[in-house]
Amino acid sequence: MALNLDGKKAVVEEVAQYAAKAHSAVVAEYRGLTVTELTELRKTARETGVYLRVVKNTLARRAVAGTEFECMQAGLVGPLIIAFSMEDPGSAGRLINDFAKTHEKLITKIVAIGGQAFDASELPRLASLPTRNQGISLLMSVMKEPVAKLVRTIAALKDQMQEAA
Repeated sequence: MALNLDGKKAVVEEVAQYAAKAHSAVVAEYRGLTVTELTELRKTARETGVYLRVVKNTLARRAVAGTEFECMQAGLVGPLIIAFSMEDPGSAGRLINDFAKTHEKLITKIVAIGGQAFDASELPRLASLPTRNQGISLLMSVMKEPVAKLVRTIAALKDQMQEAA
């Protein structure tokens, strides 16, 4: 269904708002996927905090202009779906990576993070980034280790002093 000018402006504005807040983006070609498969992908995206949108390429180029995803503009060619990670940097990568494992017609074209666009080969790296909770857990374990080592050292010194006395 063709959009009128106001509809196009609304789409550009909506996508631009998400692009401004997103941590990363993945662009994939969805040619050949059925409506049921796309609905399944959208449902999974909603559950994982990923904004997913099929947008005309010219509208997508305008929406990402002025954001850190402007680097994707040259690669926006063909029937594409854009996934923006809203909660953690790897969520869009995990969504597209996991879905593409069972649906070979979903082909990753662009991976963008930190103002740089990468080719599809970087998708597994983006997908392997830890979630927010995993990151906090890793940070806490790193912060806890020096204290634990100090406690072990003090206990060992105490044992040495008791043996010497």
